[in-house]
Amino acid sequence: MSKKVFVSGCYDLLHSGHIEFFKQASHYGELYVGIGSDATYLEYKHRKPMFPEEERLFMVQSIKYVKQAYINKGGGVIDFIPTLDIVKPDIFVVNTEGGSEEKRQLCRERGIEYIELQRRPAEGLQARSSSSLKAQLGKENDSGKGIPTRLDIAGTWIDQPYVSQYHPGWAITISLEPTFPIRDRCGLSTSTRKMIQMIWPVKLPNMDPEMLARLVFCFENNPEREDGHISGAQDSIGICVPGLARHYYDNNFWPSKIESTKDEMTLRFLESHLVMIPLEPRRAGCSVVENRDITPAKVAALADAADLCWSAILSRDLDSFAKAYKASFEAQTAMFPAMVTPFVNGSPCEQASVQPHIDRYSAMQDVLAWKLTGAGGGGYLALVVRDADKFVASHPESIELHIRRE
Repeated sequence: MSKKVFVSGCYDLLHSGHIEFFKQASHYGELYVGIGSDATYLEYKHRKPMFPEEERLFMVQSIKYVKQAYINKGGGVIDFIPTLDIVKPDIFVVNTEGGSEEKRQLCRERGIEYIELQRRPAEGLQARSSSSLKAQLGKENDSGKGIPTRLDIAGTWIDQPYVSQYHPGWAITISLEPTFPIRDRCGLSTSTRKMIQMIWPVKLPNMDPEMLARLVFCFENNPEREDGHISGAQDSIGICVPGLARHYYDNNFWPSKIESTKDEMTLRFLESHLVMIPLEPRRAGCSVVENRDITPAKVAALADAADLCWSAILSRDLDSFAKAYKASFEAQTAMFPAMVTPFVNGSPCEQASVQPHIDRYSAMQDVLAWKLTGAGGGGYLALVVRDADKFVASHPESIELHIRRE
């Protein structure tokens, strides 16, 4: 009697890599597939799948290697447990990136053989993954979706003169390909990005990145801006300067120097250890600058952490990078505690606090450091992890990052 083999996934962008995985898994017996529901996908990805669950079920069920497919009725990372109870498989197969101790322990408890397969393309075909397809789609999309965004790595707030007047220092940013939905009020410089789209709706012009950043900064901060707020230069620089950049501020709105690198191994190092977790956007009426406490010592701590962070990245020292990254965030929140628990309509709002999210992810074994994107108050948690591919595979809500090279 043939053994029952079980696999599970979302299979939203079905591609040849999935088919080859099904083929390899079917060598162990009759293949049964659990498919993540629309509700689970929305919970973890914070967006609807490209194809609804009924359509994904139809496509997977039509593959010749598949005996039967089901929509998983559970929730969370192991949403497939109810499907396991239906199938009662002898073998559970995962890709190496999708493996986890939680899944291994579940199989151990149920007497199911657990097998991890290396991801490999079918003979003669290009390697495919859902993440690479999404990255390509992001690059090719129009209507402004091709405009990069930026992630601040360390030194956030130093680009404001009311901070750097106490101590000069560097801000560190990376320019990101828009391979995921970029939501408003989430700390990824969406206001600057919208300003860029008013001039260049589809893509950035081919010109000197620093000059482009200065043009964007001046356009966004025009003298007639009614709110009187000056957006930090790290937003325009972070978007316009490809790769990894740092910019030095000394009581001025524009940095006195900008340094950057597109060294491939350095950028791969960052992509291998950085992921983002979507949170709720900053609430209406939210303020992260109330109750601020800016002192020379606290700004010096911010500047020192950014120095250490830059050195750790260039030397590709993960432990030192995580330590400096965390120190930078601690220096930020020492000056601006409302980054974590923002003021809403003039009062601290515990309901808007992101501390529960920080507590959840900081307790995970594979998470080495964390920070909030931008000015905080919501948006995204940007995590330093041991292995970004494995983390994304075991935490479907997380977003892998693609740094812009050109």
